[in-house]
Amino acid sequence: MTFNANATCRRVHILVCLLCAVVLTGCGTLPSLEGRTRSSALDISAARATALGQAIAPQADAHPGKSGIWPLPRARDAFAIRALLAQAAQRTLDVQYYIWHGDLTGTLLLEALHNAADRGVRVRLLLDDNGTSGLDAELMALESHPNIEVRLFNPFMTRSPKWLGYITDFSRANRRMHNKSFTADNQATIIGGRNIGDEYFGAAEGVLFEDLDVLAVGPVVNDVSTDFDRYWASESAYPVGLVLPAVSPAQIDALSAKAADVERDSKAQAYLGALREMTSIQTLLRGELDLEWTTTRMVSDDPAKGLKAIGKRGLLIYQLGDILGAPTRDVELVSPYFVPMAAGVDMFSELVARGVKVRVLTNALESSDVAAVHAGYAKRRKPLLEAGVILYETRRTMPEGKRNESAGPFGSSGSSLHAKTFSVDGSRVFIGSFNFDPRSANLNTELGFVIDSPTLARAIETAFDTTVPASAYQVLLDEAGKLYWIEQTGNGTVRYDTEPGVGFWKRAGVSFLSLLPIEWML
Repeated sequence: MTFNANATCRRVHILVCLLCAVVLTGCGTLPSLEGRTRSSALDISAARATALGQAIAPQADAHPGKSGIWPLPRARDAFAIRALLAQAAQRTLDVQYYIWHGDLTGTLLLEALHNAADRGVRVRLLLDDNGTSGLDAELMALESHPNIEVRLFNPFMTRSPKWLGYITDFSRANRRMHNKSFTADNQATIIGGRNIGDEYFGAAEGVLFEDLDVLAVGPVVNDVSTDFDRYWASESAYPVGLVLPAVSPAQIDALSAKAADVERDSKAQAYLGALREMTSIQTLLRGELDLEWTTTRMVSDDPAKGLKAIGKRGLLIYQLGDILGAPTRDVELVSPYFVPMAAGVDMFSELVARGVKVRVLTNALESSDVAAVHAGYAKRRKPLLEAGVILYETRRTMPEGKRNESAGPFGSSGSSLHAKTFSVDGSRVFIGSFNFDPRSANLNTELGFVIDSPTLARAIETAFDTTVPASAYQVLLDEAGKLYWIEQTGNGTVRYDTEPGVGFWKRAGVSFLSLLPIEWML
């Protein structure tokens, strides 16, 4: 027998490739959901018997069919009210987020859920697995508590590195749960743009429109709870015990010890002080919080979107269109990741042609943390401006920091602008998790409220009239059709003929990315 080294090497190479393929395929295999426990939101009659329910009922009964709204623009208030809601809960906490960091505020809020469970509160925590980096042990520790269940949406079976999941099961892994809600006793809920982490709760003070949530009570809360139940029971929600390795029973004590260490940290004092100073929940429990009672409708993607098993009518973007109708006067839109694509340019152009004033605030390249997303927006700037859309770009008002790795390759993180809101005709406002981009429209699941509120709409309109021009670049076209940027300073107007605040190579990189066929997943 003649030994053929080249042929042997080829066979070995083929065998190695086959083995790798088998291993990688195994990495993407999900466990069966058979036998998964079933649960649902607290019944309305039981919810009304809680302290929150008894406090809210008189106002809710006085405003039939309407929900009470309390905006949360300030970061530390948004942290404090979540922690205080966890303290006020007596029966249930249903919590759903895209990103949860294991940092100062993330640790404190995990411990708030743990403390509630120790009091007998049933806690259900549903997290998108793309945003849970470094938390596997903590989540399994919480799961070991008899009153806590944790589930992961579209989980990665390979824990490290998670990005292997994008190779082995890209179609599924590319679809994430971007929803954000925090609901206590099916009586009060917080929804909006904030994830859980320090950068969402005040790490970037003074940033324009840093983020926006709302506290809501009344009938819309039950809509959020019903929607949470849909996601909790969806084919994409896996109990953590099916995905993560078991941990020692002592790990739950380690979580408490970590929270205690965090509380002793000098950096925590501002957050703990916010808890002491925040009186809104106590005022709410006394029935004295000055809420705006108005028609509020929840819009949400069908969770089947996470598996691409959904028709167009199950998409949030279609629900928004049905509710908002055709704007007649003005649209003010705030979106950190604004990628309108050709269809969006046509829509905004048509609105302007009908006499509707359209103003948009998004991140400038210097303040954006995802260059590919900015590339998708930048290629549409000129036709938007030619159509008459008014464009503003948020300046970076803090030193450039490290990107949040837990956001994943396509997700959001703590950039200088993170709020997702828009107003229509000075009367209706959307607040939620939806970015005006293809990812929010077609890939990620989203959640938000459409609120009939001239008060909130006027606040956004006033910001575009005053704060935005003073704190953001306005993008314009010169006589030759070239882009330029103007900045209002204390010494007058400054003009830039290239993207301000960034160098040649970053601009070149964005120009290159704008040529790639990636717009559909931005």
